Amino acid sequence: MPRPLPPIRLAVRLLAACLLSTLSLPGCSRQPTPSVSPAPGPPQASAAAARIAADVRALSDARMQGRLTGSAGYDRAAQYVADRFRALGLQPAGDEETYFQRVPLLASTRVADGARLVVVRRDRDISLRVRDQFLPMPGFARATAAVRAPAVFVGQGVEAPDLGHDDFAGLDLHGRIAVLFGGAPARFDADRRAFHASMREKLRTLAAHGAIGAVFVDTPAQEAAAPWTQSAAAFDRPDMRLRAGDGHALDDEPQLQVVARVSFAAADLVFDGSGHTAAELAQAVEQERQRGFALPVTLDLAARSHIASLDGRNVLGRLPGRDPALASQQLLYSAHLDHLGVAAQGGDHVFHGALDNALGVAIVLEAARTQQAPRRPLLFAALTGEEQGLLGAQWLALHPPGAPTARLVADINLDMPMLLAPSRDAIAIGGAHSDLGTAAQHAGDALGVPLSPDPFPEEAVFVRSDQYAFVRAGVPALMLDGGVVPAASSAGKQADATTMPLLAQRVFLRDCYHRPCDDARQPIQYEDAARLARFATRLGVEVGDAPAPPQWKGGDFFGARFGHSAH
Repeated sequence: MPRPLPPIRLAVRLLAACLLSTLSLPGCSRQPTPSVSPAPGPPQASAAAARIAADVRALSDARMQGRLTGSAGYDRAAQYVADRFRALGLQPAGDEETYFQRVPLLASTRVADGARLVVVRRDRDISLRVRDQFLPMPGFARATAAVRAPAVFVGQGVEAPDLGHDDFAGLDLHGRIAVLFGGAPARFDADRRAFHASMREKLRTLAAHGAIGAVFVDTPAQEAAAPWTQSAAAFDRPDMRLRAGDGHALDDEPQLQVVARVSFAAADLVFDGSGHTAAELAQAVEQERQRGFALPVTLDLAARSHIASLDGRNVLGRLPGRDPALASQQLLYSAHLDHLGVAAQGGDHVFHGALDNALGVAIVLEAARTQQAPRRPLLFAALTGEEQGLLGAQWLALHPPGAPTARLVADINLDMPMLLAPSRDAIAIGGAHSDLGTAAQHAGDALGVPLSPDPFPEEAVFVRSDQYAFVRAGVPALMLDGGVVPAASSAGKQADATTMPLLAQRVFLRDCYHRPCDDARQPIQYEDAARLARFATRLGVEVGDAPAPPQWKGGDFFGARFGHSAH
């Protein structure tokens, strides 16, 4: 699931909670956020809530070893889901009439010994310290790589002619190493900013302009969201890519021989002698006041990686539709099954992943249990490799069951619904891009569940979870999330994380997101999870029985860019 919000945006969550609430919440705007320890939720009454809770406990149990893609713990979790699919009467939709779809992968793990980043000037060399000041990115094309070349600063590495922006104008990158910041210009709308800020798009663009290496320089805002210490602590965690039939990585740019990341604390060393500080450049670039330029240094980069082949597994089950004429139009329910595995050290060393994303998988299972067959067939998927870059989703998008005659017409994705305090609404992230938004509104109206808009569109969650892999394949998609409007409040009760959904989310993101304490002891509101499962089921009816499959809205950015891929 996407990274936690920077502190300033977490503060916005608190304000949004007050504004969205229709209830009287004493002290909401003037009291500090309390430090709330996770506590068991209230007893759950419904059978649906009990089933979801049982699945969450099973999938987040220590025996699953954090469900790291390709691990024995993940395989145990995949077998659990396959057994549940079988018990629910879903047909096998994987390879060779099984519930499992093989996902070929490459795993690359960085090796500190031999990693190098040296800023070479005429009068001196400045060597940065691996882990402390720079991190090489895992390589997939070669185990050992080195490159030495002049450096060119290219702003944020964004080329967007439709928005009148080109960071590469007047620059020659052929045979050179690009130095750049992450992100995209502040004036871009949220969708285009998210697209151009993605690492995939940046690396593709750099390679297209002839660069042979890249150095990404952190900004204070980036490190507020993803602290350097956390990134350095994950040095030994493998990165993964899909493996093509020839053994090479898909979506790799082997022309970029070494790619590295530099901490903001060391950023000025990269710009040594340029007449600019990193902070000054970062602000100017964000506001489009600074063009790129050749840096007065040569960069000497080297990296080593241990590269291994492995296979992941998606778990797929099918509910046939009622109308044979629509048998090729599959509506997908998805949730990622994988998580982060086991920490190298520490007390509770298992990353249990209860909210992220055992809960999403459990809601999909409940939706499958209650779903009556609509006209179109339904495909239910527990996906691998989300934490490594939406890999299982990408593979399924490229290889849907029944292809080439069958295709995916829509995706309804569940990822880390943070149901930690009672709420009464739901959110359909990305619904505005396609007809799925209208279908979601109809489902909410039918069930009496109000829909709230995404309160944080600037976080661009739509492009950071599995639904985006299907979007890139031209398939309309949305992500269902829990609500933000409190369900109830006691008169005179101080607002805290037990009553305010967004406050509870803030506490979780601060304390337990991507940490071992994301376990079944979290105060998960299983009745709200059951309501979200009913909503997902009803949405499947709306889409599955509609006269035509969902279409992208006219003029939509994602539809215009990727919609042709579905045909």
